[in-house]
Amino acid sequence: MSKVVFITGATSGFGRATARRFAEAGWSLVLSGRREERLIELQQELSAKVPVHIAVLDVRDAAAVQKMVDDLPEGFRNIRSLINNAGLALAPEPAQKVALEDWHTMIDTNITGLVNVTHAVLPKLLETGKGASIVNIGSVAGEWPYPGGHVYGASKAFVKQFSYNLRCDLIATGVRVTDIAPGMAETEFTLVRTKGNQAASDAMYGTTTPLSAEDIAEQIFYVANLPDHININRLEIMPSRQAWSSFAVDRDK
Repeated sequence: MSKVVFITGATSGFGRATARRFAEAGWSLVLSGRREERLIELQQELSAKVPVHIAVLDVRDAAAVQKMVDDLPEGFRNIRSLINNAGLALAPEPAQKVALEDWHTMIDTNITGLVNVTHAVLPKLLETGKGASIVNIGSVAGEWPYPGGHVYGASKAFVKQFSYNLRCDLIATGVRVTDIAPGMAETEFTLVRTKGNQAASDAMYGTTTPLSAEDIAEQIFYVANLPDHININRLEIMPSRQAWSSFAVDRDK
């Protein structure tokens, strides 16, 4: 029986690239996302290589998440790795200009959604035991603040701390936990954040060399396939052309 990986947010970016990477290695796939047509396309692409189960899912809906996990077909229940990838950033404007709805959406997806999925899948990971893994997709924004980061950065700080605390609770179970924190990566991230502004996305990535979705997928695959006795607590990954800047100082004009 092949190993099973459960990937949320599999319809684009890191999630889609990760599905392809695990499929190359022969893992069975449980893929969820909100865009059915993309899930079907990915299933059609990868099912020639490995078994693929798809589920249209909004991770913010705890009852739907639990039902989806409870209803997994035979052959997809023995989950070895959970990749909590579903998440988003909105509203790159200063906090004082942001709609409250955008804050709630980020909290509900990046925090509540991650908690919902983890709680539902954890019993299956515990059944797998030694060698099972949870990989939570955080962000450098969870460690390093920047203007316009407000709730997005705070939500990814939650991902980091939640991952660390899970490690404490799961230490004797064999289930490993990793927070992978990417820096600048060219996906649909900026398009979503700016609500479809292609020019903003082009300006963000066009004159530098960002990470790719495949770069992060490779690191996710590496972490999930380490020997059972190794746990990487946190992996922060930036492109070589990204670093930190000096402190901002407000001065009299």
